[in-house]
Amino acid sequence: MLVAEVQKCEFFRQICKGECVSDKQELLDEVDSFISHKKRLDFNYFLYIILTLLFVAMFAFPKIYITEQIYYKSREIAKLKIEYETLKEENKLIHASVESIKYKNQILDTLF
Repeated sequence: MLVAEVQKCEFFRQICKGECVSDKQELLDEVDSFISHKKRLDFNYFLYIILTLLFVAMFAFPKIYITEQIYYKSREIAKLKIEYETLKEENKLIHASVESIKYKNQILDTLF
């Protein structure tokens, strides 16, 4: 137990003297030099990013276009279906009117 306390005291003395701090500073400098080397973007990296974006766009834009076309065609189909139903109802009314006129003509013809 006494040995552990002595080691702790030694460690704190080294920190106070700056020996551990200088080791940490050297380590940080080495890491910083490695990171700063990676920070520079070269032309190949830029080209890779551009090609990746173009590749994604090649698949995204046709999908968006096709989806929009399907939406607009379905709207047109819905509009035509409503017109068709309206014309069917109008046809029924016209048939009823024609039947009424035929019936009136037949009765009037028999009276004369």
